[in-house]
Amino acid sequence: MQVSKQDLADTYNVPFKACVVEGKVASVMCSYNQVNGKPTCADPDLLKGTIRGQWHLNGYIVSDCDSVGVMYDTQHFTVTPEESAAATIKAGLDLDCGPFLAIYTDLAIRRGLLTVTDVDMALANTITVQMRLGMFDGEPSAQPYGHLGPRHVCTPNHKQLALEAARQGIVLLKNSGSLPLSTSRHRTVAVIGPNSDVTETMIGNYAGVACDYTSPLKGISRYVRTVHQAGCSNVACKANNLFGFAEVAARHADATVLIMGLDQSIEAEFKDRTGLLLPGYQQELVTRVAQASKGPTILVLMSGGPIDVSFAKYDRRVSAILWAGYPGQAGGTAIADVLFGTTNPGGKLPMTWYPQSYVAKVPMTNMGMRPSRGYPGRTYRFYKGPVVFPFGHGLSYTNFKQSLALAPTDLSVLINTNLFATKNYSTLSSNAIRVKHTNCDSLSLPLHIDVENIGNMDGTHTLLLFSEPPASVKWSPNKQLISFHRVHVVAGSKQRVKIDVHACKHLSVVDEFGIRRIP
Repeated sequence: MQVSKQDLADTYNVPFKACVVEGKVASVMCSYNQVNGKPTCADPDLLKGTIRGQWHLNGYIVSDCDSVGVMYDTQHFTVTPEESAAATIKAGLDLDCGPFLAIYTDLAIRRGLLTVTDVDMALANTITVQMRLGMFDGEPSAQPYGHLGPRHVCTPNHKQLALEAARQGIVLLKNSGSLPLSTSRHRTVAVIGPNSDVTETMIGNYAGVACDYTSPLKGISRYVRTVHQAGCSNVACKANNLFGFAEVAARHADATVLIMGLDQSIEAEFKDRTGLLLPGYQQELVTRVAQASKGPTILVLMSGGPIDVSFAKYDRRVSAILWAGYPGQAGGTAIADVLFGTTNPGGKLPMTWYPQSYVAKVPMTNMGMRPSRGYPGRTYRFYKGPVVFPFGHGLSYTNFKQSLALAPTDLSVLINTNLFATKNYSTLSSNAIRVKHTNCDSLSLPLHIDVENIGNMDGTHTLLLFSEPPASVKWSPNKQLISFHRVHVVAGSKQRVKIDVHACKHLSVVDEFGIRRIP
């Protein structure tokens, strides 16, 4: 894949840099793919130059599992396997997740492609982290964490944390007034859909063994009487022969909750989606049940990625839509708590929900962020087309009002005077100052923002702060998120949030040459 210097510095490197520079991580993993013709695990400019040189990683670099083997066997980056082994270690790889380096490193040394010093450096980076972890400090049981065992797993605190994470992650996308449901008015609820009684689906992938599960059906059943119909045998929903039973259930219930969406058979590390619509006949099931439902119909979606549910967004018979993501072991409890108002939802969408038509305009091989010649661009920062739901969208059962209480009106940016002595005037290109040519430590703007709950229910508001560069800066994003804060506000009260905005980090943009500037 080809990625411009601008997109690397402005988008793709940003989260990794933050993890290394601000998070002080002890390890970074290089990936399978090539970037600009080089496998990331064999790119010295990336591993030694950027991650260690510029970001000062204090730890080791590990390959994604078997990616060194893929580099040779599939990408054919080198002629011989020992050349691949040498290329990765010399580039800055310290540890191979897989057998490749264990098999071919010795041969690479004997053929003069690699030195013992190169290997020693990789070992030193890896063993240093092991030493910091105390792995050579003697009997493990005598160490600070040596007492941990099975009794420290699945404690009440752990289970409560899982539940709270699920509650905070649920996003209310639409509400025409039917939520929260009432246990007195909605005594019988039809629970319908292929994800209505799932368990393992809720933990997604890369998860351990759950302590226990509460499915959505089980969670809702703790509040009211339920009538259950799956409607589809699985999320693929390749047949509609069970829809009649679902319609009958909805016709006789006081309210209907449809729990639809995806699972690992549709989206996973090894499986890409080809579209954004609900799979199979799921859309038909939602529409038919909503038409038959005696009471309000609520659509709950489980998925990792966005789904084009425009049909439900504009269908007045679908009175509310929730996105639960993959909410974990306590997902069913959290969903029920939101449905019945025990929890006031405060989540926000972490990605743009695009319409199905977007897929045809964005080739999988085009990694460009900015729009160009029929290519619409990616993310809320650059894409200006229609959306199903925008990035950061999320409703509440109460209403919040935000107001700027305190903010400076100007900020002086001082340029390093040595630049003029050396006649380095490129710092002022396009009326934008190069970040590295100013004193960033002094460029901070304190903002005080009041968040007032003007509704009747206590709630948590997620305050999103964006920066928007001057319109004259053509290569900059439309806007970008620079800070977010969750604040709990009691009904009728106000909370003040204090945010420090750093000009170099939050107000800078990256030019077409990959240089970060303050416009």
